[in-house]
Amino acid sequence: MLPRVAAEGLRCYTVPMNFRNINTWFHAAQDGSVEAVHSRFEAAWKALSAELGRTWPQHIGGKDVTGHVAHAEKFTPFDGRILVGRFPVGTREEALAAVAAAKAALPAWRATAWQERAALLDRTADVMTRRHAELSAVMTAENGKSRFEAGIDVDEAIDFCRSYAEQMRAHNGFITRMGSPFPGEMNETRFVPFGVFAVIAPFNFPIAITAGMTVGALVTGNTVVLKPTQDTPLCGEMVYQCLKEAGVPDGVLNVVHGSGSVVGQAMVDSPDVDGFVFTGSVGVGLGILHAAQQHMAKPVIAEMGGKNPIIVTAKADLDKAAEGVFNAAFGFSGQKCSACSRLYVHESVADALIERILARVKAVVIGHPAERATWMGPIINAKAVKTFVEAVALAKKDGGRVLCGGERVLEGALEHGNFVQPTIVDGLPASHELFRRELFVPFVAVNRFQTLEEAVARANDVEFGLTAGIFTEDAGERERFFNNIEAGVTYCNRRRGGSTGAVVDAQTFTGWKNSGTTGRGAGGRNYLQQFMREQSRTIVTD
Repeated sequence: MLPRVAAEGLRCYTVPMNFRNINTWFHAAQDGSVEAVHSRFEAAWKALSAELGRTWPQHIGGKDVTGHVAHAEKFTPFDGRILVGRFPVGTREEALAAVAAAKAALPAWRATAWQERAALLDRTADVMTRRHAELSAVMTAENGKSRFEAGIDVDEAIDFCRSYAEQMRAHNGFITRMGSPFPGEMNETRFVPFGVFAVIAPFNFPIAITAGMTVGALVTGNTVVLKPTQDTPLCGEMVYQCLKEAGVPDGVLNVVHGSGSVVGQAMVDSPDVDGFVFTGSVGVGLGILHAAQQHMAKPVIAEMGGKNPIIVTAKADLDKAAEGVFNAAFGFSGQKCSACSRLYVHESVADALIERILARVKAVVIGHPAERATWMGPIINAKAVKTFVEAVALAKKDGGRVLCGGERVLEGALEHGNFVQPTIVDGLPASHELFRRELFVPFVAVNRFQTLEEAVARANDVEFGLTAGIFTEDAGERERFFNNIEAGVTYCNRRRGGSTGAVVDAQTFTGWKNSGTTGRGAGGRNYLQQFMREQSRTIVTD
């Protein structure tokens, strides 16, 4: 019998695994080594600063492809004068060459024992652990995460590697002996790889999500063509380097930089791409889902964002709620798929809760993301700044009250970056588009309710269903929320993030409705099967 775990009235059965989350900052705080983590990051930051501005190649079939006529320059989001590097503007021909290389490498990789593929992930986790500070520094330079947020991102990448390797072992490579209804008949079921997977990565978790999608495909026997986002191409390079150092064979992992309209479209059009795994906008994700089926039905594993609510009832602990809303709304400047962008609060406690949140916002240090004191860095690019400015203007035009923020930050050295203030808007009707449209900036709209049923109905009245949270000390309210909310990742009374902070092998990160295509989440124990198809095998011995 499998062990049973019971907590807070929740019961579940688990598959035993030899896995432990790395949780670098948490464990450093427990054992008194925080200063050592800071020192490693600062040394890595200093070393990285001398390396910025390089020109990078494509990686196709184990070879570095250089000599491109066109390169895209990537600048830091905290200072548009600092060049991160120059990256190839990939062509359709390069994308198809990478697909061909992945297809050529497939037979040998598919035939590689699953134990060796799992061992590759273990070695990759070892490499990432050794290079933790370097990877964190690269991310801070490229997408503006604070050292703390960047470290958590790298932790998650390491956790994906270790967890998925352990899942292969726990499930015996997903080979299962079945029943024998007739004498002399031996039956088993095996999950086998689809073939070549296109991995299309996002900017907001450019090590964690990029690595998680990539190693999920690799450990299950698929080969990969990775297209990093143009906002964080160097992080994609770092994931490639770690896997290469760990021993991934030539052609099994290929990297092509470039635009979605050229490189991505070439992979969508190719009959030799057997599956897609994508994290990004709903428009792009649904486009891939529909277009990829033109040759044959193919798996499209997509996570497509959210418009995530937190509900605070009259029976909530308001200090818990204020901390949870604040962290979820403004961590990484609101650029998490799971960020809280809608706050539904009972009218009897709304003013008291908002007062507590505003006190936390007032203490926020906005600044250079590599500095120790910085809590909130820049947003990713000029397009995001435009989205922020337009959202604030729309809220004001339609009668919303800006309770805090609403402005760009242009003082001193920050004038050259994409810095904006954490912003809370009250007074808009529940039907307003700012309660419905994903913004991906530090912007929260507040709505007051009278009954929990009313709040849940409003929370569900969007196309997304990724994460949602509630703050209440009442068990009945908690259960009504869980049983009726339309979201794949749900939280109750979580101070560290009321709608954010999913951890590998703890919170399965899956989206409902237009937040996801499969209903099986990354970091969970039902994720890897999506990269494989089941085959029943029968052998008659008599």
